[in-house]
Amino acid sequence: MLMTLAPAELTRIFITATRIKVCDEKFRSLILTGQVSAQYYSPRGQEIVAASVGAALRSDDYLVTTYRGLHDQLAKGVPMRELWAEFFGKATGTCKGKGGPMHITHPDSGLMVTTGIVGSGLPIANGLALAAQLQETGRVTVVNFGDGATNIGAFHEACNLASLWRLPVVFCCHNNHYAEHTAFEDGTSVDRVADRAASYKMPGVRVDGNDPVAMYDAARTAVDRARAGDGPTLLEAMTFRFYGHQMSDQNEYMKPGELQARRAEDPVLRMRAALIADGVLTEDEAAAIEVQAKAEVQDAFEFAEASPVPDLAELLTDVYEGV
Repeated sequence: MLMTLAPAELTRIFITATRIKVCDEKFRSLILTGQVSAQYYSPRGQEIVAASVGAALRSDDYLVTTYRGLHDQLAKGVPMRELWAEFFGKATGTCKGKGGPMHITHPDSGLMVTTGIVGSGLPIANGLALAAQLQETGRVTVVNFGDGATNIGAFHEACNLASLWRLPVVFCCHNNHYAEHTAFEDGTSVDRVADRAASYKMPGVRVDGNDPVAMYDAARTAVDRARAGDGPTLLEAMTFRFYGHQMSDQNEYMKPGELQARRAEDPVLRMRAALIADGVLTEDEAAAIEVQAKAEVQDAFEFAEASPVPDLAELLTDVYEGV
């Protein structure tokens, strides 16, 4: 892997990817040992996609993600303490403990919505992009979703409308090869998600999502295009999830040896080795980044654990009744 980005940008992507990796490992450890009971969808193996896209965005740009969204949330800058507290259902969480893991929201970081319904984030992203367009803020919206969502009607409707109105939005498909328990080729009529972009007169780009340089370049081009008023782009980031659809998933539906081969090509560890080989980081510097990430995650865990649960008086706060 040839590291051709500026050293500072590469280091930033690696730091973000490492924070995601360590955070995920802590969450899974707590759940598997029975210390925490929570609905959790691991993004392990997909860290580079989120870290690279996050590096291509401005702090005031918008991001919409799905319930497998820890990597996107951290990459967009959601504070780790508040993120953990929301996962734990605590009052200090991003949504006062009311949203939980499936509905993380933090507008101050630009993380506008985490959706629990497959494909539902794309129309929402269009709404955010339309607002930015009308208000002339220069903001770009990125919406992340899995390959399974590209077979949902909302995907096609959103792509059509975004192209028609030249909205400043980037559709980023994290193609991890499996929609829940179904292999991509068993549920999708095309070989490449990116090819569907032609139907909506927008660029469709397939990229190695585990290559930080390729992923950053593709994301930056799409973001710059959207910000310039040239409309949407469909990115297909090829990656792989290291764990099942949910925590109880044993991956029996995967091809023999596929998971082991993918884990042997761990994108975070591969980037680490490449940065050291290319002289961007020393072994000591890489190790220090990992130590810092572990300390930050431990601090967030302790903060969340010590935080209070929401007061009963909050039960009806932020709840709206239709008239």
